[in-house]
Amino acid sequence: MKKQIHTLLKNVYGFDNFRPLQEEIINRTIDGKDSFVLMPTGGGKSMCFQIPALVSDGITIVVSPLISLMKDQVQALKSNGIKADFFNSSISPQEENKVINSAINGELQLLYLSPEKLISVSNTWLKELNIKLVAIDEAHCVSMWGHDFRPEYTQLKVFRNSIPNVPFMALTATADKSARKDIEEQLGLKNSKLFISSFDRKNLSIEVRGQVQKKKKLQEIVNFIGRRKNESGIIYCLSRKNTEEVASYLKQEGHSVAFYHAGMNHEERENTQTDFINDDTKIIVATIAFGMGIDKSNVRFVIHYNLPKNLEGYYQEIGRAGRDGLPSETILYYNMRDFVLYSQFADSGANSVMQKEKLNRMLQFTEAKSCRRKILLSYFGEHLTENCGNCDVCENPPKDFEGTILTQKALSGIVRMGEKDGITMLINVLRGSNNADIHSKQYFNLKTYGIGKDVSFFDWRDYVIQMANQGFIEIMYSENSALKITPIGWKVLKGEKTVRLTTPLSSDERKKTQKAVKTTTEGEQNKDLFTELKKIRYSISKEEKMPAYIIFNDKTLKLMASELPTTENEFLAISGVGMNKMEKYGAEFMSAIRKFKSVAKPRKTPTTQKTFDLYKDGLNPTEIAEKRSLSITTIFSHLSQLYTEGKEVDLEKYITTETVDKVRVAFNTLDQKMELKPIYDKLNEEVSYWEIRLSVTLILKNG
Repeated sequence: MKKQIHTLLKNVYGFDNFRPLQEEIINRTIDGKDSFVLMPTGGGKSMCFQIPALVSDGITIVVSPLISLMKDQVQALKSNGIKADFFNSSISPQEENKVINSAINGELQLLYLSPEKLISVSNTWLKELNIKLVAIDEAHCVSMWGHDFRPEYTQLKVFRNSIPNVPFMALTATADKSARKDIEEQLGLKNSKLFISSFDRKNLSIEVRGQVQKKKKLQEIVNFIGRRKNESGIIYCLSRKNTEEVASYLKQEGHSVAFYHAGMNHEERENTQTDFINDDTKIIVATIAFGMGIDKSNVRFVIHYNLPKNLEGYYQEIGRAGRDGLPSETILYYNMRDFVLYSQFADSGANSVMQKEKLNRMLQFTEAKSCRRKILLSYFGEHLTENCGNCDVCENPPKDFEGTILTQKALSGIVRMGEKDGITMLINVLRGSNNADIHSKQYFNLKTYGIGKDVSFFDWRDYVIQMANQGFIEIMYSENSALKITPIGWKVLKGEKTVRLTTPLSSDERKKTQKAVKTTTEGEQNKDLFTELKKIRYSISKEEKMPAYIIFNDKTLKLMASELPTTENEFLAISGVGMNKMEKYGAEFMSAIRKFKSVAKPRKTPTTQKTFDLYKDGLNPTEIAEKRSLSITTIFSHLSQLYTEGKEVDLEKYITTETVDKVRVAFNTLDQKMELKPIYDKLNEEVSYWEIRLSVTLILKNG
């Protein structure tokens, strides 16, 4: 089974290795067990249920909340040669019948449904299907504690009870502990295993800018995007009016921009989103109505024009940048007017107390003096040991001091209060305040009462937030925002770990530390070729009426521009190129690369020579791949070419004689043609492409 899923990964998706946790989740699902998958936006959640769907004989049901997301994912699956379709309110009765028949006849591997449609057909034709897996995407919509609660999701438990032996997989990018527990209960997950992937998106730079006047803010944004010509980005605004004003301003400055909000009719929203996804519009100015469902991989920046209302939403929104893994930027603007407005919204909404606490946490993030990535990851239960070096605080670090004793005082106060109270009560106890709540709870008898009277309330508030941001304290929103000490916090309290805190900055000092917008550079070796490959991709996308990134993402195009593949084998070695895409698009892209190579100046050091130099230094193919940030398949392709050229490369130690003999039989049967796919098919998909590549090289060289 392991070999089968790895073969699918390479041949269908064009990748050599799984991301962390993916393989374990896939194997657990194939074994028929429930899973809860918590991965960041762009972290590879879809692969976790798509590959089991390809292994299984039955059908996988995917519950998704947005029509646009379904369409994009189904298009992407079909482009990789996977049998998939969707069933939602956007299709006609005739199309519905077609999808139903395809599903019943066993012609689909994956079927995407909205929760509403799923519930409506669960007792009709859906009962006839051989369902092998149910994947609940955007599972935070199930929970009242989630930031995007959808009541119709709560009915999914009924469906689950109707197929008790079918494994369920809940997937989300944003869920705190309270939401996770609620999701498991709402979906009726049985002995599910929680998989939490790292939320550390290292390719995203994080910057926060506070109290910037409107006119200056607009000019800063104009300057920022002006240095990023032809790059895609999203600007999030608090109100519909803001989106239209900002979009109008940017359009006057000559930028390709459109606005998006819930006040537009359905057709307008659909067209705007489609133009953005297809690269016809470069920048979208939107409310958070432009949220889930944006799977566009080449978004290079996300700007928050206003303060987001919680860290879950903020993280998910910035996560729409750099999904292809390339460097991308995020900027958050905030002022107290946004905070006040959101507070008013929270007062009139459901779960008012929880929403206000999460808003406070968002504000605390903006005012933080420590590494912002540490704060974000800590919020999701992940703790970095080192500062990230890729946020505004790390690039302009504030002054810090030895804060262990100060932290121990706060932690001791939390313990003596029974871990039942929030920040304000803790500070009042530490400062020795004389109020009714303290007297009613008899907290004036505690040893920690008044031990921090020399520190102001606002400085204490700042320090406690730093402690939470560093992972020593956890704020339990589902328990009236009570403070709990984490395992790391207990180490501090016991004297096993020291703490550094930062001195709170005055407003004047804060203004001085505002940094200028950075200018990014492309970094690819052949910019002209990369631009040409993007043009080809765009042309194909128009012809096939699909988003350009579905054909190949920017990262794959950059690898093409760097590695210059001109043969079938070389093209397949590029990460992100599967067999189906190679057959459909390979010829056109390789033609452009050949043309470029014919007129381009030769490289100082060919890429194969760089590989050979590392090979001579004693590195194995895996180590070379890591060293050069290339796929293992690319490295084997280099070694094969070097072997053919007569270089001293021992290919035989990487492949068995038995495998070479199998390939030789197929190779001779097919009249010694170099195409890899016919050989692969002849061998019943039991030998990987890189093994076929090495074998053919040895056969042609040695007979």
